[in-house]
Amino acid sequence: MIFWKIIYNLILLPLLFAMFCTGSLFLEKIRLGMIGRFRSYQDLKSFMERTGTGKTIYWFHASSHGEFEQVKPVLAGLKEVEPLSFSVVSFFSPSGYNHVNDEHIDCKIYLPFDFPWLIRKCLNLVQPKKIILAAYDVWPNLIWVSRSMGIHSALFAAQFSEGTSKLSPVIRNFYRNVYGSLSAIYTISEQDNKRLQRILHPMKRPIVRVLGNPRYDQVKQKSDNFTTERTESVLLRPKRLIAGSIHTEDEHVILDSIVNLMRDIKDLTLVWVPHEPSDRIVSEAESFFQLKHFTTARLGLNNPDQIETRVIIVDSIGKLSQLYWDGQVAYIGGGFSSGVHNVMEPAIARLPVFFGPYHKNFNEAKELIADGGGFSIENGTALYEGIKNLFENRVAFIKASYAATEVIHRNLGSATRVVRNLIHD
Repeated sequence: MIFWKIIYNLILLPLLFAMFCTGSLFLEKIRLGMIGRFRSYQDLKSFMERTGTGKTIYWFHASSHGEFEQVKPVLAGLKEVEPLSFSVVSFFSPSGYNHVNDEHIDCKIYLPFDFPWLIRKCLNLVQPKKIILAAYDVWPNLIWVSRSMGIHSALFAAQFSEGTSKLSPVIRNFYRNVYGSLSAIYTISEQDNKRLQRILHPMKRPIVRVLGNPRYDQVKQKSDNFTTERTESVLLRPKRLIAGSIHTEDEHVILDSIVNLMRDIKDLTLVWVPHEPSDRIVSEAESFFQLKHFTTARLGLNNPDQIETRVIIVDSIGKLSQLYWDGQVAYIGGGFSSGVHNVMEPAIARLPVFFGPYHKNFNEAKELIADGGGFSIENGTALYEGIKNLFENRVAFIKASYAATEVIHRNLGSATRVVRNLIHD
């Protein structure tokens, strides 16, 4: 372990810090994160002055807004069991820090820079009962320092893809020292558990359990708000394609095919949701669809059913999960770049879900494909043919719609299991 601490702190971490400093000169997202991290200790100090010492504090960490969807039901469940406890929630990305506002968060910060002296300073200040990490954003010094201070640290919703680089000899040795310093790891599936055991072998620590993915519980909880209002069959909704979390890479593949679909299916409308709906990106989308002779409108504060236009462009975040309940089929972005985004929210809304090929690290996408509720496409032609077939074949549509929702219901209950084990382990 000493060897890897030296390598990480003297070589890897300084290089990473230099990359972030350089990137902050050119990218606003990185710059915001850097500025926020310089404030983290002071934000924690202000929180502790308000809270006082001797309180039970849980420190949660999520990389971004998407990962907080896994944290949210666990955070709420823990607050229900221990209502007098406090929660610090740290984020790595501005997408989490800027857009997550949850009643169960008592202190929201950027994750401090992973320098050992700074991590120790922050943990000495807060004295958390447990540090609880979601999914994959594991920072070595946060784990190593926590262990040296006797602070319980747990990772939940952990998954390890087939062929992960963490199983290659040198990288495996590094991650064995990191994961082996955690107190508990809760994986999503048995396959994840087996791969984790290969990383940890021959270590006996930590506690390892298979507890599932709490994000299923979160999308179900969110959907309940709309289900009672939207109980009609999905086929009675407007014939509408919801294109959610769209990246530039998705646009290159699917735009022409969507245009052809809308020309061939005259009553088909489109809700277009950019992953980052800046004014420039929204304006570019408007110009594209108008050049193709489609009427467009920005969603603003309106309900899609109140807008009479062929293309509705979403110009803000936080609305996508509800919009799925106003459509019949969904395409989810990210599958041609960094990895597919949240396919659970359209699935719980009973939508057949299409996405690109980069989904191998996402169990929920693989389950949807296996059950027939999700469809991986390699090109725009496959998207065109897949959607057109569902609209023309009522039996196939209903079968896919049912299968998508069934995947979600089959996986419920993980949040409760994670909370129970967090308390007892």
